[in-house]
Amino acid sequence: METDLQTLDPDRQERAKEYAIIRRWLWILEMALGLIYMLFWMLSSWASTIAETINSIQSESSVSWWITLLAVTGSLAIPWRILTLPLSYYSGFILPHRYDLSTQTLKGWISDLIKGGLISIVLGIPLLIGLYGLIRSFPSTWWIWAAGGFTLFTVVLAVLAPVLLMPIFYKFKPLGEEYSRLAQKLLELARQAGTHVRGVYTFDMSRRTRAANAGLTGLGRTRRIILSDTLLEEFSEPEIETVLAHELAHHVNKDIPLQLIFQTSFNFMAFYIASQVLEQVANSLNLSGGSDPGGLPLLTIVFGFLGLITMPVSNALSRWRERLADQYALETTNKPDAFESAMTRLANQNLAEVDPEGWVVFLFYSHPPLRDRIRMAQAFGSKPVST
Repeated sequence: METDLQTLDPDRQERAKEYAIIRRWLWILEMALGLIYMLFWMLSSWASTIAETINSIQSESSVSWWITLLAVTGSLAIPWRILTLPLSYYSGFILPHRYDLSTQTLKGWISDLIKGGLISIVLGIPLLIGLYGLIRSFPSTWWIWAAGGFTLFTVVLAVLAPVLLMPIFYKFKPLGEEYSRLAQKLLELARQAGTHVRGVYTFDMSRRTRAANAGLTGLGRTRRIILSDTLLEEFSEPEIETVLAHELAHHVNKDIPLQLIFQTSFNFMAFYIASQVLEQVANSLNLSGGSDPGGLPLLTIVFGFLGLITMPVSNALSRWRERLADQYALETTNKPDAFESAMTRLANQNLAEVDPEGWVVFLFYSHPPLRDRIRMAQAFGSKPVST
């Protein structure tokens, strides 16, 4: 498919604004419910009561401390999942279908929900046991070891995700003969960027959505280029080149190490503050110490609050790096028309709001709004900037 310069669909943009507003309110509602839920558990001391009950049984048997921890965690997580299931169903299934974005069946949505829950359990339980094991073993310095361990876990997960986690949800296959020319172009772009990739793969995103996506996933030997089948079907080769060049720019600009440094700094700050809060309020919450599982609701509130207040900073950093990646894509491909068309097509196809309000961008956007990305392409090509 050759590039034909796209124009914004006014009707789609109207629906995109509506969709974005509803999703923001749903996000706010879920955050508010989460805070109320955890505050209720913390102030009612239910978590501490459950822990004390199991500990009293433990004194008469060989029950381990981690069983008490998992019992408290389950008592928190299961009611929360039941409470928010209608909200998840509406936001994840009903709403995308209403706005003609989703192609997923109800059976497929339920399957993904179960898969996601099982993955959370498989990954979350060892992390939680490890965290409380550190608190028990190093009461004063556990936050240092926890922050470092969480960073290491993040790196390992990034390496393994393309080969262990993503195939649970999507079927990946190398680009076929039909797209051999495109594959060669993308591999050449990767070579120019100094990035070794295992190949170019497509995945069946169309089973869930009409939206399009592409990316560079994995680290080291697991790094690969992935293109959704919806992207291959709807985008021209030049447009796909500019999208992939943007992703490769993150490697060229050392964004992965920079992001890791930022994440590590946040981890140390968050775990340190959590350790201080636990120490200060343990007695008032009738906790036996920082390792008391009854403090789990408090930890959840602390980490959630810190994530919220640092979100604008994190997003601002991300938007800065994304702008640099856009600039690299334009300079490397020298195809401003294709880049502009790709951004416009993404707006139409993904039902993305092109011109959000400034406060929305400040709080929620990890990428520059599409209006700015389109204008950058127009300026690069010496075109008059549209308003």
